[in-house]
Amino acid sequence: MFVKNKYYWFNSVISPEDSQKIIDTGLFELNNKKKQGVSTEAHTYGNEEKGSKPNSTPKNQKSNQQLLKEGIDIKNTYIRDSEVVWLKDQWIYDLILPFVFEANQKAGWNFQLDKTESFQFTVYNSPGGFYGWHTDGDGDIHAAYKRFIYGITDNKHAPKNGRNVNRYIKDDELIGKVRKISLTLNLNKPGEYEGGNLMFDYGTHSDNEQFVECTENRPQGSLIIFPSFMPHCVTPVTKGTRYSLVLWVLGDPFK
Repeated sequence: MFVKNKYYWFNSVISPEDSQKIIDTGLFELNNKKKQGVSTEAHTYGNEEKGSKPNSTPKNQKSNQQLLKEGIDIKNTYIRDSEVVWLKDQWIYDLILPFVFEANQKAGWNFQLDKTESFQFTVYNSPGGFYGWHTDGDGDIHAAYKRFIYGITDNKHAPKNGRNVNRYIKDDELIGKVRKISLTLNLNKPGEYEGGNLMFDYGTHSDNEQFVECTENRPQGSLIIFPSFMPHCVTPVTKGTRYSLVLWVLGDPFK
């Protein structure tokens, strides 16, 4: 799908106090999960995270074609190295959602939206925490969430630790919905980390540069909002720890 505006941003609209409050809330939940023996490793649909391939090579922001040229076996790589925990605090929704709807209108997308997922509080530790090239959702009927029914759906699709597997979920409100808009909030103060840059891939047929580094989200409390089908990545963090908050806003599949 072609969109004129690839992303929309709001500079430093979340206060330092609220940014720190979100960090504190996320770290509290993260530590609770660890005390309970629950894994906080970020997962992917294809199980391409670091924990599933401990002796493999990180993809970083390299494409499969680049890796092949370097003689690296793609099957022996992983796409993600970070920790996550899920937040459902209503005050965070009240704080963030107005910016999503404003961006949807002002960017000219005007997507039909009616549902949200939980917030993902993400921690990228140095050295090397990253998330390689991916999309958050394709937007068509094939990307819609499906109902997991115990005793009927194959157990290999059973949700694990609150995470969906192959888009099978137990949340009735999200059945049939697709991710349409993604949001990333930078929670860090300036200079607290290096690297960890958000990048977009505009495609080989883009009139401008194909790979674009997004710098608008570097100031604390800044929001980047973009269609969920846009390929993007987070480059490796080389110093410090990067804290971010991610949200997906959903609606009916594109027609």
